[in-house]
Amino acid sequence: MEKVKEWYVNKLCTRTVKALQASYFDALFFASREELNKAVLDQVTPSMIVGLGGAVTLRDLGLPALLAGKDAVVLDAWREGLTKEEGLAMRKEHLTCDLFLTSTNAVTEKGELVNIDGTGNRINAMTFGPKKVIVIVGFQKIVPDVDRAIERIKQVAAPMNARRLSLPLPCAETGYCHDCKSEVRICRVISIMQRRPNSTPISVYILGEEIGY
Repeated sequence: MEKVKEWYVNKLCTRTVKALQASYFDALFFASREELNKAVLDQVTPSMIVGLGGAVTLRDLGLPALLAGKDAVVLDAWREGLTKEEGLAMRKEHLTCDLFLTSTNAVTEKGELVNIDGTGNRINAMTFGPKKVIVIVGFQKIVPDVDRAIERIKQVAAPMNARRLSLPLPCAETGYCHDCKSEVRICRVISIMQRRPNSTPISVYILGEEIGY
């Protein structure tokens, strides 16, 4: 059974990588997180300014701790002890960093990246500003098209993020989207990257493991 699953995941990831490459993204497939982490860390040099987007995927990979040993300047807005103002200032610094690391809520088999943000800082940093962007995504986020991507975000990623953040949202209780009108709603800004933005080098690293939300 494991070999059949591995075959399926490889086929799914390989055709998605080809579609992303056709959309002008630098896309690669990694069978293990160790290989992926090495590919990321090999691009980090001393004194480089590295921004970390608000992605559970990066934490699951242990990248914040791994980056600490690279003598880079790490802008981690999830770092404990930051005030709200300090966190906001750091997110603004992400827009001009040397390398921005993040994930995506969904990637389509047609080679599109789909995201929904509450504030929009992650989407902005993904599309314009940083010298380079690396988007890391587990294979479970691959979907056939944009409609399925948005459905996945609202029915899977958003409820889990709302629960993680202990937000008073209906999806954090029921586990599915209510298209709520709450003041703390986290589904506010939708981004669909049909092609790589002209001025931003973006690499998409697809991992053959389930990781993140």
